[in-house]
Amino acid sequence: ELILELAVRGLLVPQDPNDEPASELLKKIAAEKARLVKAGKIKKEKPLGTIGEAERPYKIPAGWSWVRLGEAGNTQTGGTPKKADSHHYGSAIPFIKPGEIVDGEIISHENDGLSFEGAESLGRVVQADSVLMVCIGTIGKCARVDRPVAFNQQINSVSPYLPIGHYTKIALRSNYFQRLAWALSSSTTIPILNKGKWETIPIPLAPLAEQHRIVAKVDELMVLCDQLEQQADASLGAHQTLVETLLSALTSAADHAQFASAWQRIAGHFDTLFTTEESIDQLKQTILQLAVMGKLVPQDPNDEPARELLKKIAAEKAKLVKEGKIKKEKPLQPICEKEKPFALPTGWGWARFQSITSKITDGDHNTPPRTVSGMRMLSAKNVRDGFLDFDNCDCISEDDYVKSRERCLPEEGDLLIVSVGGTIGRSSLVPQDSDFSLVRSVALIKPIVFVSKFLKFLADSPLLQSFIHSHKRGGAQPCLYLSEIAKFPIPVAPLAEQHRIVAKVDELLALCEQLKSRINDAQTTQLHLADALVERAIC
Repeated sequence: ELILELAVRGLLVPQDPNDEPASELLKKIAAEKARLVKAGKIKKEKPLGTIGEAERPYKIPAGWSWVRLGEAGNTQTGGTPKKADSHHYGSAIPFIKPGEIVDGEIISHENDGLSFEGAESLGRVVQADSVLMVCIGTIGKCARVDRPVAFNQQINSVSPYLPIGHYTKIALRSNYFQRLAWALSSSTTIPILNKGKWETIPIPLAPLAEQHRIVAKVDELMVLCDQLEQQADASLGAHQTLVETLLSALTSAADHAQFASAWQRIAGHFDTLFTTEESIDQLKQTILQLAVMGKLVPQDPNDEPARELLKKIAAEKAKLVKEGKIKKEKPLQPICEKEKPFALPTGWGWARFQSITSKITDGDHNTPPRTVSGMRMLSAKNVRDGFLDFDNCDCISEDDYVKSRERCLPEEGDLLIVSVGGTIGRSSLVPQDSDFSLVRSVALIKPIVFVSKFLKFLADSPLLQSFIHSHKRGGAQPCLYLSEIAKFPIPVAPLAEQHRIVAKVDELLALCEQLKSRINDAQTTQLHLADALVERAIC
């Protein structure tokens, strides 16, 4: 952006007093335009008017001139031949659409083109050196063409009267021209900049010799920008791979000595490893994985072991069944060795999800009609990452609400997991404010004698997320069946250790958020500094 802006302000290359001034170039442009009108190749149009001082946004060097875009070249809006006539389409003339204009270039001519007959019926084929610009929707994307092309109605073209297309493209891509194009567009759902307004935008015209120097310098600098971008991408990729490798050494450590060694490697380079949002997100995932593997806090041999906790849960479930509060479930198969992805510490145990819950269900399968106001009904969109979004929920009548709550009764501490759709696996705990119903896209899990937050960390960990995504079914609208959730094998920590793990995870995730906030603050400062320098450079 800075390169293009410096180019059109005459600040990129030095001026040469021996250059023929732009005023002479304008005379040649006018003469060529008159010749084309006389030859009947273009129509004579009304003058676009003199450019007043108020329309000149900045001072240009001596020898330069301001000219309206429509005075520098012939302008057109594209069109599309009738689709019903197959003879209009072929491979004779490329037919350009907005999606094929990327980063100032046309990415492919290998598209559905036009036949000569189609191009003739359209009557809007431009020759090489013309510049196309999208003027409906993604306003501002532009490219110079190196061969005759046709284009659709979302695109306007300017065909310079003299061969100055390279420089014209630079002028149209500059920040000044782009901002003005957007400002002149209609403020509707789909922005539109009509040709009449587009062609009146003034562009700064450099002497022809200086244009050639500007084009050469811009090309040279853009190549360097591309190389820098590639290096940055490669560097980020290598950085992320390094972070993932070092963090995976923590989770795969076989004993305390290996773990300590892996952590030492990370701790020695912490400041250089965790410098991006992606690396911090990876660190958060590692914290959760270490938590559910029993590697985050030390074990206490005095803790009551998990097997005793599981006995208490089973006894409480039996009591609830006897009281008629829950239904008796079919027993699931014991967890075999191949289902256990890693070894657990002494005092821990494996159990299926069903074993630690009184109920695994989902929301209403026959969604009641929505109402303007009434009782809240939450769906997948309301289950955010760790919280519930009550500002954007649907409403149902009180009668429907009562019926819906008969299927699942959300209570504080229950776990909600998105079980249908693109955000499958996202989870949140039910807060104290549990006065809502659910639709089928959300599963509800009620733990018994279990720390709810530890269950939430389990759900968010790579272990459970891997289970969820490997067992979902369907394509565009994936679904996670409740029967699959019930069978998931989960690591169960002693109750006392669950509390210690939750406290430690909360502490570490808060530190991660602080790190991320510092990175964002630093990036914002860098952007403000860059903007200030750019503004200073072009003033």
